[in-house]
Amino acid sequence: MGERMRRLEVVFSRAPIYFVTACTHERRKILARAEVYRRLLEFAEGGPVRGAWLGAVVLMPDHWHAFVALDDEKGPAVGDWVKGLKNALSRALRDAGCESPHWQRGFFDHVLRSDESYAEKWDYVRENPVRHGLVGN
Repeated sequence: MGERMRRLEVVFSRAPIYFVTACTHERRKILARAEVYRRLLEFAEGGPVRGAWLGAVVLMPDHWHAFVALDDEKGPAVGDWVKGLKNALSRALRDAGCESPHWQRGFFDHVLRSDESYAEKWDYVRENPVRHGLVGN
């Protein structure tokens, strides 16, 4: 049979889907506000014009998880997208009288490579509010 195929080192896709997590500074519980949620929706609605499509998202009091597809040709880099979302949410927090700093430096991101990877991450995200005692199920 020939040489065994090696694992691909790079995923080629025009709009890869990223699983992204960002936390508030010192894990402050400042995100559970209607203003923050509204700003998140506004940011998501403007995304397709910039080559970014926000999918499932869970907004927790001290962090958020999101699935976002970013167009490699015209979309932002994942770091630029996260920076834009953090800035948008910080504006809402400042408007609500919440003092800076709002965010930990950096973020976690993972490129999803399969349906199984997406399902695994989504199960984790969906259960997050349950694990933190915010909802019963």
